[in-house]
Formats: sequence, C-alpha cells, structure tokens
Amino acid sequence: MQLFTAFLLILIALVYNVEAYRILGILPTTAKSHFIVSSKLMKELARRGHDVTVISPFPLKKPLKNYHDIKLGNMNAAMDGTIKDLLNAAEKSVIQNNFEFHMLGLALSRAFLEERSVRELMASNQTFDAVINEVFLTEALYGLSEHFKAPLIGIGTFGAHNWNTDLVGTPSPPSYVPHALLPFSAHMTLTERLANFAFNIYERLLLDLYYLPKQAEIYKEFFPNNKRDMYEVRRNVALVLLNQHVSLSYSRPLVHSQIEVGGMHINRQRSPLPADLERFISESKHGVIYFSMGSNLRSEYLPVEKRKAILDTFRGLKQRILWKFENPNLEDKPDNVYISEWFQQDDILAHPNVLFFITHGGLLSSTEAIYHGKPIIGIPIFADQFLNMNRAEAGGFGIRLDYLKLTKETFTSAIERMLSDESYAKNVAEISARYKDQPMNPLDLAVYWVEYVVRHKGAKHLHCAGQDLSFIQYHSIDVLLILFGGLTLVLLLLFLLTRVAWRWLQFAIARRDIKEKRN
Repeated sequence: MQLFTAFLLILIALVYNVEAYRILGILPTTAKSHFIVSSKLMKELARRGHDVTVISPFPLKKPLKNYHDIKLGNMNAAMDGTIKDLLNAAEKSVIQNNFEFHMLGLALSRAFLEERSVRELMASNQTFDAVINEVFLTEALYGLSEHFKAPLIGIGTFGAHNWNTDLVGTPSPPSYVPHALLPFSAHMTLTERLANFAFNIYERLLLDLYYLPKQAEIYKEFFPNNKRDMYEVRRNVALVLLNQHVSLSYSRPLVHSQIEVGGMHINRQRSPLPADLERFISESKHGVIYFSMGSNLRSEYLPVEKRKAILDTFRGLKQRILWKFENPNLEDKPDNVYISEWFQQDDILAHPNVLFFITHGGLLSSTEAIYHGKPIIGIPIFADQFLNMNRAEAGGFGIRLDYLKLTKETFTSAIERMLSDESYAKNVAEISARYKDQPMNPLDLAVYWVEYVVRHKGAKHLHCAGQDLSFIQYHSIDVLLILFGGLTLVLLLLFLLTRVAWRWLQFAIARRDIKEKRN
C-alpha cells in the first residue's frame, strides 16, 4: 500500500505540478507548537519547488531553498503578559477564559498589521497564487488574501472549532458535537447538552455582536481599498486543513472543503537526539518519563507549592525524568531529573525507552503521544485540554489530574497507576494503529489539496451553498413560518366553516321544530 501511495503521489506530481506556485503563509501566533504544525506544510511546499513566503515570529535558523522568512518583531510583546498568566486560567471560568481568548485575538491582529515588514509586503508588487492563514482569532488578517487577489486557505491547528467551521459551512449540531472548550464527549447527558447548547449560544452572540465587528473594524482600517469586506472573505474561504483525525476524536460532519490532516507535522522517522540526552534515556534501567506543559505553559511559572509537589514526586521514583523547564537554575533538582528549555518532543516520544508522557493535554501533544504509542497523564489548564484529556480517559490511555488539586499524593498516585496498569499502553497502541491506517500520509494530503485549490483557481465548486444563506434561510425559519402560517390559516378556515355549518344546522333544526309545532 505504501509503495502504491508513493507511486500515485509521483504520478500526480508529474501530471499536475508542471509549474511552481507562489504561496504566502501567515502564521501569526507566538505558540511554537502551532508554528511547528503550519511550518511543516510550508517547508514541504518549498521542498516540492513552490516559492513560499512565511510571515511568523519564528524565522528558520537554517535557510531553506524556496522558503523566505518575514519576521514578526512585536508579536511576542503582545503575548507576553498572557503567557505569564496562562497557569491562572485553571482558576477562571470557561466563559472568562473564552472572552480573554477573543480579546487576545484582537490584540494579535492589530500587532500583526502594524508590523513594518507586513506593511512593506503589502506595498510591494508581489503576487501570490494562494494565501495560507492559521485560523486562530485573527480574522482581520484574511484581508491579505483579498489584497493579493489570491484564494484563502486556513489551517485549523486547534482542531474543529467555530473559528474554522464557520469559514466553510461545516455544521456542528450541539446535540452531539461538544464545544472544544468544554470537557464533554460526543455522548452527552441531558445536563451536558443543555450546557453545550447554552455555551454555543453565548459564543455565537459574542462572535456576532462584539468580536467579529471589532475584527471587521481592524480589517477596514488596514485594508480600506479591498473590494470585499471581512465577512464576505471569511465565508468564501477555499479550504480549511484541520489538525485532527476521526480516529483521534469523534465522528462528525465535515464539508468537502474541510480536510482532516491531523498529525501532518509528526516525523515518520526518528531523528538522532543529542549524545548526552540519548545516553540519559538509553541508560535508564527502569525507563524514562517525559514531562512537558507545552510551548505556552511555562513550568518556571508554576507556584512554589506545585513545583515542590512535582519535585518531591520525581525524587521518589526509580525512573528517570525529562522535564521541559525553562530556567536552568532549578533549585533542589533530583539527580534523576534532566531539564531543558526545549526538547525534540517528537523524537523523544518515539524513543522505545520512554514509558509515558505527562502533559497539559494539548491537541498536538496528544496526537504525538498517540502516534508514538505513549499513554499520557494530563494536567489540563485551559482551552481544549480538558476535552482532549476526557477523550484520553474515555479511550483508556490517559489519566486526568486536576491542576488545582495537584499534590505529591495525587501526582504520585497517578504515576504509580500508570506504571502498574498495562491496559493504558495496550489501549494507546490500538488507537495508534487505527490512526496510522490511512491511505495517504497527512502531509502529502495537505500538499495535494493546496495545489488542488491553486490549480482550480480557488476551487469554487467546493463552496458550500449554506455559506450564502442568512441565519433565517439556513435554518429554514422563513419556510417554517410560511408552513406554520399556512397551517394556521387552514385551521382558522376550518374553524370558521365549522361554526358556519353549526349555525346553519342549528337554524335548520329550529325551522324544523317550528314547522312541526305548526303541524
């Protein structure tokens, strides 16, 4: 099957890819993990001969042929205060966190468009065949696709969410599609369905009445000459590449212009680790536990009592620990703990001596753990992390810990359960095999669809007609009103006819009685 797929891809390349396309990549978020996903696609497009320009806070350290960086300088400043406060998100309500998320999006959008390098690009005479934009609360940036008269392609690094399903018309019935920020499954109780429905209504109102109008103002300010407004550009996105896969989540409806490419960033072949790190892992007689809270949640900001609970737990283990800790001066660090500001997470999870992964439960970390067959202990803090960890527990390959109740006792108990119960490793191995059973590598699939959109001039035939309807038309409210009005009219006529018939019958009976009395 793999040889056939490779042959098919080569054949497609020979038949269709007769020219190089000019691609503009817009990757505004300062989350390194999000960049890793999107940049993987950009690098692959460049490797295949396309001319790729990428605007991001993370320029490549090693130049790559056909890949041109435009560095964002002030995006980190826009995110700095938010990153330091992320660990406090667990203490806030989901409504407050959701609102702050959207406010951050407004700040990031403005900071991006105020960048000198971005303004210079807009003033240049460059042309592009497609604009690829990460879909993460920066709708005003969609104006760049209209500015350059190029089809817009979105990358949903966050998985399926209203932010990207709205772009192509994918339905999300709240009866069985849980909101990404809520810790529910596809099989919700009545109470959960009520909460899911209410939260979706809240977010819909937030988007339509406040957030999107604010983004539209930014769009109009920076793109005054664009023919189409933000709303029209937003509902005419050519394609959304979705960082999820049905084997890792739940079955749900997707339109033809929304393609699942979850895990396209994962290395299919493990790269070598630094010599000292490889030695630390390989020489551990009892295996290694990998611990990382992701790129945005920095362990150095953990409160003292939480840090002490973690260190005391690790000190009592015979396994070795890799901990993504951003400060090299970690006081009271046990000898069995190896810290680093950044790890080759993908390659570490692929190492056979790594037993399991302690994580915040982010989508990328969860996907990588599943691919490499590593069970997880999750400490969710915000966003979709609760949903992902609920899936892990339901799938039997994860243990969820409450961050607010994290102590040495609860942490140690979870680790001991993971070490002693073989079912976690067995279950994740089954899900990993299910995920890998795909007809095409997700990265190849993503490249194919990008080239498809360009080849077919925006692939307008994939556009969902539902995007052209108003809320009333989409939900057939006008049809229901007509049917209800017609039925009401019929019932009213029947009622009137019945009254007339009854009156006539009474009149006839009365006349008969009078006639009988006369006789």
